[in-house]
Amino acid sequence: MKHNRWFKFLLGTALTFVVAYVVAIHADKIRANVSERDSVQYWAAGKLLIHRQNPYDVKSTIELEWEQGYTQDRPVLVRTPPWSLFLFLPLGLANAFWGWLLWMAMSVASLVVAMRLCRQMYGKEDDTRSVFLMVGYLFAPVLACLEAGQIGLVLLIGIVMFMFYEAKRPYLVGAGLILPFAKPHLLVFFWLAFLIWTVARKKFAIAGGFIAALMVVTILALIFDPSAFQHYREMLRTAAIEGEFIPTVSGALRLIFFRPYFRVQFVPLLLGFVWCVWFCVKNMANWSWRDHGLTVMVVSILTTPYGWLTDEVVLLPAILFASMCIFGGKQKLRATTRTALVVFGLLNWLMLLLIASHIPLQSGIYFWSSLLWAAWYFYGRHRLSANYKAQSTQVAAVS
Repeated sequence: MKHNRWFKFLLGTALTFVVAYVVAIHADKIRANVSERDSVQYWAAGKLLIHRQNPYDVKSTIELEWEQGYTQDRPVLVRTPPWSLFLFLPLGLANAFWGWLLWMAMSVASLVVAMRLCRQMYGKEDDTRSVFLMVGYLFAPVLACLEAGQIGLVLLIGIVMFMFYEAKRPYLVGAGLILPFAKPHLLVFFWLAFLIWTVARKKFAIAGGFIAALMVVTILALIFDPSAFQHYREMLRTAAIEGEFIPTVSGALRLIFFRPYFRVQFVPLLLGFVWCVWFCVKNMANWSWRDHGLTVMVVSILTTPYGWLTDEVVLLPAILFASMCIFGGKQKLRATTRTALVVFGLLNWLMLLLIASHIPLQSGIYFWSSLLWAAWYFYGRHRLSANYKAQSTQVAAVS
């Protein structure tokens, strides 16, 4: 046992030195690539906050990004609300390169911790460990998020820690929900279910932790920018989001059938709202965030009017859960299941190829990603139900 611990420690140390060496010898190339990552928007917002300036100001952001060699046609501007700005403050203490390194370290650490917690929740069997790791680390949004330097993995760790520690440390996990609340529009039904669950189950300690954290980070943002909310509203008004194509299912439907009508993009969300209320009422008596919470998250991503492939990394627990539903059973996989696995695997691989080919995330080619993850998740649940029925039949036959 001690031998294994020492081996893991030495291996981790060696890998750390190797990574540090590679970063050091390729520092110039990495610096050139940093300016092409979306993380530059978080660094710019942090830098502007440190200097008590408007983090949503287009002109100031462009000037900072051009100083760092960011030369794309349109500026990358942070669009998250003021209570999320605390995440970017540490980045503003350094230049764009070191800010990127810090952001990547946070993202990778979030991914590793999330994977370990998910394994304890969904994949404890040793014979499924390799499948669990392969599915998790090759999940297309994970690679997309790391490649773009986006915020998705930070949102993910807040959700996973909530699911894992909800019963043990209610106040702390409530405070941790401030992380996924950086993009509240992304998981609308998660927050609706959270509200219903808090009231129905009287989970006021968790709600208190969340409200306390929200107040603290909001006050912090206002200390650095007293007009943060006004600046945020101005940014939303001038960003002309309604003129953008958002690669989601609702965005694709609007583009094909109702291009001039921006509000049509919210129709799937409204239908999902009705479904979510029904789903919560139906299952509230035995509600489990590790089970029912995954379903509301999947439907939230499927119906969101505004989201990107990198945001879909928050569905990692649902993808892993579905994988364990399929591979965790004792029965041999049927031909139809194997065929489905091949199809899902190839489509995920296709998504990885698109990312590796640097196809812009704004491209409409990614609109079907949420459909793929939803299909995988519900197929996993279907296989779980089928396995239970098969086991019940066997038990009845033996009896």
